[in-house]
Amino acid sequence: MRAMLYDAYGGPEVLRLGEVPLPKVAPGEVLVRVRRAAVNPVDWKLMAGGLDGMMDAVFPVVPGWDVAGVVARVGIDVPEFAPGDEVMAYARKDHVSGGTFAEYVSVPVRCLAAKPAALGWDEAAGLPLAGLTAYQLLTRLGLSGKDTVLIHGAAGGVGFLGTQIARARGARVIGTASPRNHERLREAGAEPVEYGEGLVERVRALAPDGVDLVADFVGGVLDVTTAVLAEGGRHASIADPAVLGAGGQWMWVRPDAADLAAVGELAELGQLGVPVAQVFPLEELPEAFRLSMTGHVHGKITIAV
Repeated sequence: MRAMLYDAYGGPEVLRLGEVPLPKVAPGEVLVRVRRAAVNPVDWKLMAGGLDGMMDAVFPVVPGWDVAGVVARVGIDVPEFAPGDEVMAYARKDHVSGGTFAEYVSVPVRCLAAKPAALGWDEAAGLPLAGLTAYQLLTRLGLSGKDTVLIHGAAGGVGFLGTQIARARGARVIGTASPRNHERLREAGAEPVEYGEGLVERVRALAPDGVDLVADFVGGVLDVTTAVLAEGGRHASIADPAVLGAGGQWMWVRPDAADLAAVGELAELGQLGVPVAQVFPLEELPEAFRLSMTGHVHGKITIAV
């Protein structure tokens, strides 16, 4: 099968299109015919060796963790799925190797959920990692409809999904973003505030008694978080381990089929949309990575396979 590969750590220049064997399908796994895969910053950070101290790479590596496609074959003991099922997954495994930027990928059932019919292939591929990140952080903080939530980076890839999830739960959302994204946040039901100097005062003007939850999706904002958090409030970050010293939680997304199904249900109900910025063919993955690396993309970058 065709796949994008790299043989050593580096930048987008190390990627190459090649032929690799069809993945084996272990018990508890399914073989997915990839329709779309999505780019996330972690993909090119892994490729650069940024997580070498955490995860082993088995070269040549096929990168990619987000996927939407069709079940081609099921392994032993997989009653949940059958060939022909449309699915999506955050297909992270225990090591970095057989990823989603390929014609086929084997996916553990613990990562897999049905594709929402309300989403197209690009939207479904872009949902798992970012949607799970937002959902799991907010769930871990005990989000309820009575809460006022501050989301740092509310217009970003994870933050915008978090904004929609919190609003779907009935929470009030205050979201930091640049002014050009304020109208987009208002349309999602949030109250936008500009980040930068004076942010504490702007948040306090909207929530004089403080906010109940803070979800940090950007990092470097702990001083703001602690200044606006109400007594007994909860906070977490995906980008700043310093929150641990301030009573917060530092988390990284986990593959979880039940959580992904819950996020998918929100999309099915029309309460969650996934903006897509650009679609690239498989062989142009290096260009897709370079675009992601600019940090100025509004929406998901997906790969058509």
